[in-house]
Amino acid sequence: MISYNPKDWLAFIFRFHKADTFRKLLPLMAVIAIYSLLVAFLEIEYWKLSENSHVKNITIMHSILSFVISLLLVFRTNTAYDRWWEGRKHWGALVNNSRNLAIKISGMLQEEQDRKFFRVAIPVYASILQKHLNDETTSHQLDEEYTIPINHDHHRPNQVARSLFQKTNELYKQQKITGDQLIVLNAELQSFTDICGACERIKNTPIPFSYSSFIKKFIFFYVMTLPFGYVFSLGYYVIPVVVFIFYVLASLELIAEEIEDPFGDDPNDLPTRKIASNIKKHVGEIL
Repeated sequence: MISYNPKDWLAFIFRFHKADTFRKLLPLMAVIAIYSLLVAFLEIEYWKLSENSHVKNITIMHSILSFVISLLLVFRTNTAYDRWWEGRKHWGALVNNSRNLAIKISGMLQEEQDRKFFRVAIPVYASILQKHLNDETTSHQLDEEYTIPINHDHHRPNQVARSLFQKTNELYKQQKITGDQLIVLNAELQSFTDICGACERIKNTPIPFSYSSFIKKFIFFYVMTLPFGYVFSLGYYVIPVVVFIFYVLASLELIAEEIEDPFGDDPNDLPTRKIASNIKKHVGEIL
């Protein structure tokens, strides 16, 4: 995730970050510029269309469709940001629940051997969940004494959650915690799986293909028809104007594509790896 100063206008305007859409769209912008130049040359120099040509009236279509395309892009970006923000809220809940579980364990358990298991096991869930959502294949051993074997053919976070609950249940059978305390701890342990399911819902339910495909086609054909009508009023200046319009419209779609899956490694995705590292640090301090 990119850290930045929102008040530094000069940095935003004159510096291009590697995640900036300008870099990604530069090849397409060059193609659009060549295409606009070709259309302008044909209409001005070859066909020599007059001001009375019906081609000039294509701009009426653009005026009507501009409202439609603005609504589509607003809905697209808002939907993508909602997914990004919901993912952030769930990871924030994971941080709080991990701390709460560690605090309760710290107050309930006195033996260092039992506290040590949770001190190492609680952060493992966040780490495994981060890798699970990012499609990373990894095995995770707690230490020489506590080992959680990870089967990559099965749901990895569930395996860690099962180990946490099994340990909690053993403490109850050994009468190291009471039944009421077991119920309290169970609520925190259950919240881990709830958060995992919510994150999986975000990751595994993309924007419908037909909707995403339609927006891309709409932007493409909208931009492709711009030079035909605006050549009459702009001449060869239509080239930078069309390229800029394409840059704005396509950038909104690219931004939405990037943030709608907030658990990857894109520059604007959630810093889940850092959050998992902070959970490990905080739990270690508590226990």
